[in-house]
Amino acid sequence: MKSLDVAGIGTVSRIGLGTWQFGSREWGYGDDYALGPARDIVQRALALGVTLFDTAEVYGLGKSERILGEALGDDRTRVAVASKIMPVAPLPAVVRQRAHASAKRLGVDHIPLYQIHQSNPLVPDSVIMPGMRDLLDDGTIGAVGVSNYSLARWQKADAALGRPVISNQVHFSLAHPQALKDLVPFAERENRVIIAYSPLAQGLLGGKYGPDNRPGGVRALNPLFGTENLRRAEPLLQTLRDVAEDVGARPAQVALAWLISLPGVVAIPGASTVEQLEFNVAAADVELSVEARDALTRAAREFRPVSASRFLTDTLRERISGGGRGTD
Repeated sequence: MKSLDVAGIGTVSRIGLGTWQFGSREWGYGDDYALGPARDIVQRALALGVTLFDTAEVYGLGKSERILGEALGDDRTRVAVASKIMPVAPLPAVVRQRAHASAKRLGVDHIPLYQIHQSNPLVPDSVIMPGMRDLLDDGTIGAVGVSNYSLARWQKADAALGRPVISNQVHFSLAHPQALKDLVPFAERENRVIIAYSPLAQGLLGGKYGPDNRPGGVRALNPLFGTENLRRAEPLLQTLRDVAEDVGARPAQVALAWLISLPGVVAIPGASTVEQLEFNVAAADVELSVEARDALTRAAREFRPVSASRFLTDTLRERISGGGRGTD
């Protein structure tokens, strides 16, 4: 397994495991999943060399942290567990209390990476960072990260903490490549980490969906799976298929391999089964040539999805008409 050495955290695998689905009913996984498959997935991840496990206090309202901690067992202190605080009323005493609550659910005394889940538009980081700094000083956490931060806000968080905010977890994939513009160069320059969530764009980059084969469930609400966006994504998906054929892999594995080929980038795909986990982890062994990586980057930058408002308008029109394709 390819890995990165991260200050304050240690060695983290370039392919991690996202655990939003642990205890979160919106993905259709209930108690049976938590008691069986989730544990099997985590144990297999450990056996395959995965050392980065990401969760958050809001995932299943604490259930994800509890399920992950129990599944990790005695290994929970030997891997890089990352959790997140939602910055509501983020005064220092509140930050400390919620970090300790997360640690208790995880079954640990020390959280290697503790992240701010979203930037608070009303409360500056100068309010929350003193609490995070206290957690660093007393050893409750190993490093501070943020999530969904712009570069400007990340730099302000740095200044407020008075130490490097080591990571930024962002929506990042070939279908959502905005982090290439400034976050990835900053991370490379400053020896930071970009943690890519939704690295397969909820399955779009697996290549099986198209205008005539759209997913249901939660994915049906994702604008990427609108008829017009699926049409516009076809050149990107075809590039993925071509590269995948050349390297003897599957399109989704190539999409993950592209991400972790970028400096300072790790990916945290979720997994609903052990087989899906194994499939994702195998992406770490896919080697891309410079030419293949550049072709994928070009295709990603050329993908121009329609806006969310356009998606809603097209979806409404399709339902009224009985299902026609979007138009330019």
